[in-house]
Amino acid sequence: MNKTMKKIKVGLKTILFFMPLNIFLITPSAKPAENILLENGIFSRTISINSVEELATTGKAKGTLKNLMRLSNQSPEKISNLLNQEYNLPLVTTTKLMYSSIGEVVIFRISKIIYPKKIKDKSITIPAIRSGVISGIIEGEGKLNLMQFLKSYPNKTIAINIPALNKVLNKVESMSELINFFSGSPLPEIKKGKASG
Repeated sequence: MNKTMKKIKVGLKTILFFMPLNIFLITPSAKPAENILLENGIFSRTISINSVEELATTGKAKGTLKNLMRLSNQSPEKISNLLNQEYNLPLVTTTKLMYSSIGEVVIFRISKIIYPKKIKDKSITIPAIRSGVISGIIEGEGKLNLMQFLKSYPNKTIAINIPALNKVLNKVESMSELINFFSGSPLPEIKKGKASG
C-alpha cells in the first residue's frame, strides 16, 4: 500500500470515528466480521467467513456451507463468481453516492438482506454497510468485491436473510443493470456536486 493510500486510510478512520451514527460501529478498533448467520424464518445456521473465503478462492464448498448450498439449490461456482466479481470504485465518488438520497435508498434495501446479528434498526444497519464498503475499497486500493465487503463489515456476526437474498440471486441480470445505472447516470452528477445528501 503506497503512502497516499495509508494517509487516506488513517484520515478516513478518523473522520468516521467522529460521525454520530457510526461512532460505535466504525472506529479504528472495530473488529471485522468472523461469522455469517444465515436466517430462514425461525431457522438459522452459522458459517465462518473463512469457509466462505475458501469457496471464493477454490470454487468449492465444504461442510455446512456445502450442505446449505445443496439444500438451497445454489451452484458453488456461481456463488464463487459473485463473491469475486470486482468493481473499480473511486473512494470519494462512492462515498458521496452512499451519502446521497438515492444511495441511501439502495443501502436501505440492501440492509433488509444484510445486517448485524439481531439488529435491524436502520440507524445501525445503514452505517454498517457504508463502513463495509468504504473499508473494503480502502483495503482493495480502489477496488471492491463481495468477499472483501464481507471481511470488512464492522460486526463480528453478519446476519443474512436467505429468502431476501434468494430473490436477488434469482435476478442477477437486474442487479447488473442496477450497477450499470449507478456507474452511469448518477456518478457524473455527483462528481459535479449536484447530488443531494
